[in-house]
Amino acid sequence: MTSPAPSQAAAAAPVAADKEAHKPSNFLRQIIEKDLLEGTYASRLWGGSPGDAAHHAAGPLDAAKVRLRFPPEPNGYLHVGHAKSICLNFGLARDYGGVCHLRFDDTNPEKEDTEYVDSIKDAVQWLGFDWHNAGETNLYQASDYFDFMYRAAEHLIETGYAYVDEQTADEIRINRGDFVKPGTDSPFRSRTPAENLARFREMRDGQLPDGAAVLRAKIDMASPNINLRDPAIYRIRRAHHHNTGDKWCIYPMYTFAHPIEDALEQITHSICTLEFEDQRPFYDWLLDRLAEGGLIATPHPRQYEFARLNLTYVLTSKRKLAQLVNEKRVNGWDDPRMPTIVGLRRRGYTPEALQLFAERIGVTKSDSWIDYSTLEGCLRETLDGSAPRAMAVLDPVKLVLTNWDEVMGAGTLDDCSAPIHPHHPELGKRDFKIGKEVWIDRSDYEETPPKGFFRLFPPHLNASKQAIAGSKVRLKYGHVIECIGAVKDADGKIIEVQAKLIPDTKSGTPGSDSVKVKGVITWVAVADAVPAEVRLYERLFREAQPEGGGVDFLTNLNADSLKVMRAYVEPSLASGGAIEAKADDKFQFERHGYFVADRVDHAAGRPVFNLAVGLKDSWGK
Repeated sequence: MTSPAPSQAAAAAPVAADKEAHKPSNFLRQIIEKDLLEGTYASRLWGGSPGDAAHHAAGPLDAAKVRLRFPPEPNGYLHVGHAKSICLNFGLARDYGGVCHLRFDDTNPEKEDTEYVDSIKDAVQWLGFDWHNAGETNLYQASDYFDFMYRAAEHLIETGYAYVDEQTADEIRINRGDFVKPGTDSPFRSRTPAENLARFREMRDGQLPDGAAVLRAKIDMASPNINLRDPAIYRIRRAHHHNTGDKWCIYPMYTFAHPIEDALEQITHSICTLEFEDQRPFYDWLLDRLAEGGLIATPHPRQYEFARLNLTYVLTSKRKLAQLVNEKRVNGWDDPRMPTIVGLRRRGYTPEALQLFAERIGVTKSDSWIDYSTLEGCLRETLDGSAPRAMAVLDPVKLVLTNWDEVMGAGTLDDCSAPIHPHHPELGKRDFKIGKEVWIDRSDYEETPPKGFFRLFPPHLNASKQAIAGSKVRLKYGHVIECIGAVKDADGKIIEVQAKLIPDTKSGTPGSDSVKVKGVITWVAVADAVPAEVRLYERLFREAQPEGGGVDFLTNLNADSLKVMRAYVEPSLASGGAIEAKADDKFQFERHGYFVADRVDHAAGRPVFNLAVGLKDSWGK
């Protein structure tokens, strides 16, 4: 009796890490452990009015908890670099008994959309994390705080720390100076707080056109850190917002909004990538000013930076990924060649693989490149123990066993079986037939075999003119056969391979070891083969660093990154089979690699499989 296939949904579900389990230390863990030991945030207090303390809609939060956040901008689909950040932030919160917020930094309405909001939520949950914790629903968006941000901006104006600048964008850029030359004060910098407040309210009320003015923090135009040379914190932008509609025509800059969001949500450790390191002084400056005014709690959050993910053969710029999509160089955000989370998922990547990858590459403060093979290795490692096995012929040519009728009987089909998983006999077996005609991979036959070729070749003379007999190989789980030749078409292409069946050599029978062979090939019987579309994917770019040397990344696109094959797979994968393939199910096609039933195009009557990863790293070899 055939046992049911293992539950692949269960196999794909990420295993929650035991927070007591040993985790490799890194500088972020050391910081968190020190703060927990010293109770840094355990006594966080509000210095202002009750109205400010109660601003957070979720009510009082546990100040003693580690509280982190993952703050994507909903202007595109998340990629593998975001997956690392998700695993890092949610994983640290899990390991230290804290919480992690999912917050949408939706301060740029022209580029944002609810489609991206939904895709981000789906990605976080698919990776095995959640923003619900002990009754808290820690799902937020920057736009929830626009009213408070406006009050904070007015507070900075009233205390002399912000002013409305009406220079043009080019004038502001020129007068900011550079790394050698200090900035020049704006002619509007000396306005009184009352004048700035009136003008800012005119910005808010739509009395000024887009680009006519910005609100700038007043810090130090001679600062060696250019980010402190009076950065813009509000701009006029008449754009419909997916959450607030047309309520606002001014929007906060990300660098102003982000620290306020962290403070209002009582984040303890604000973890970001190294490109924000130069912004940290402004982060602290702003929160210090707001704490002085009693608008936020103290001690306020602290920002810590880690090196972003640089993965070979991959781009992680949302803008450039969008370009690939918009120019139809790939088939959408979820194209299996894309490094987006939806693309990786459709390619066959699992949450466990991405979590293992994030843990394996670690967290550092030094930029470095991670080889793509590391990511692929994590997928192999997680699929090896769970993926059912199956046989598939990707580039089929017919093999005819010329003596089948006389040995086995005309029209006879013989029963064969194989384990669903070689290391899990309890899962049972899969059954299929063998007959006179089977499909084999074209690469399994060579008329003149190269050295070390142990598959099918006919009788021939070697280089020394010695007669070499046709090869003997085993049809895996079936019989031993002896190759006798092939049939070619008018153009010399092999259209049929011919061999003889060696009687009494079937796998699992007493005679199975009577003939020793070096070669074993996979096959599918013509009688019960299931036609399938198989998509073979390679890396999207030919070069490890697609923009290396300043070249246009489009010139490095790999023209062979997708090859579509008309293949045959064993009947066990068909509807009602022992390992019936359903969308998103993963399998090891023996000798070929790990494949996934395409989560979009696969159907019971039209199977479609994507190559997830080969059995070993063979890129460029």
